[in-house]
Amino acid sequence: MIYKKFQDLELSALGMGAMRLPTVDGDEANIDTAAVEEMVAYAMEKGINYYDTAWGYHNGSSELVMGEALKKYPRDKFYLATKFPGYDLNNMPKVKEIFEKQLEKCQVDYFDFYLFHNVCELNIDAYLDDEKYGIFTYLMEQKKNGRIKHLGFSVHGSFEVMERFLAAYGQHMEFCQVQLNYVDWTMQDAKRKVERLNELNIPVWVMEPVRGGKLASLSEADEQKLRALRPDEKTVAWAFRFLQSTPGVTVTLSGMSNFEQMKENIRTFETDAPLTGEEKATLLSVADGMMAGKLPCTACRYCTSHCPKGLDIPHLLNLYNEHSFTGGGFIAPMALRALPEEKQPSACIGCKSCEKVCPQQIKISGAMADFTAKLKG
Repeated sequence: MIYKKFQDLELSALGMGAMRLPTVDGDEANIDTAAVEEMVAYAMEKGINYYDTAWGYHNGSSELVMGEALKKYPRDKFYLATKFPGYDLNNMPKVKEIFEKQLEKCQVDYFDFYLFHNVCELNIDAYLDDEKYGIFTYLMEQKKNGRIKHLGFSVHGSFEVMERFLAAYGQHMEFCQVQLNYVDWTMQDAKRKVERLNELNIPVWVMEPVRGGKLASLSEADEQKLRALRPDEKTVAWAFRFLQSTPGVTVTLSGMSNFEQMKENIRTFETDAPLTGEEKATLLSVADGMMAGKLPCTACRYCTSHCPKGLDIPHLLNLYNEHSFTGGGFIAPMALRALPEEKQPSACIGCKSCEKVCPQQIKISGAMADFTAKLKG
């Protein structure tokens, strides 16, 4: 196992994420505890020392199961991370109640790593309103009391949202968890986020390294391109090698849903084999091909000055691209919940005034109609 230096710690470069644990009969809340305990035992044996869970994973069961599995091991042999669930605004007044319950569920006296979960458009104002909710103040108190060893945040929102959070709390953030892979390098603006975090010397944690499994297998043509460069490298390993090539990356979290995935990923992280310039360029060209259907919005904003409804069309098209590529998911709906009804894709009246001035000739009205239908479906 490769290890990365973080302050005075040696962290396994591969961490076990507990968002996609094996389940019984596909029931998200019914985790296969025997399978998880087997996976944790193997992970421990092979050198994984970082374990990541969260309040909402598996409908609240993940923290319970991970706490039960990890209690079999000496507390100084693993690092446990969980998060304050700010993705639900109803939780904002409950930071103390939730934190105490998390310690109980995980059967620990402290968390090695604790995060503001999912900083995004929906919750940024609430996270920054410390006078009203006191989340930052409370978590800093827990750090002072030794019940949080290291405090950080995860971000699914835009670069601008991340900047707002960093402007307020950045000097106190010890790490940042980013959705990062060779597709989201551009689609989620991960490149700019990582570069900014590097500027601030904030270490990067990676979530969604294989995009929920989408990068575990590619088209035959794309796989041939990669095999020509590394004949013995498995397709999924390319996603991890990309991250090994990215400055600032310390821990890569993989939500391994079965034993075979875990064994394969651990084998990959036995070696540090970053990509050459040619290999990285090839991989990013593969990503470009995967996004071939993406609407080519350049955010010139000519459209917005001609929209009678005042819609932020570039923002909506960016969310449309994300939602279409992912085939659904939570990111676009979550971002849209931050917008009033009159600024949603469904508010488009199909007048096509925007299309008359679009340099890319995007059929914007059609995209808004399709987006509305996808969200309802």
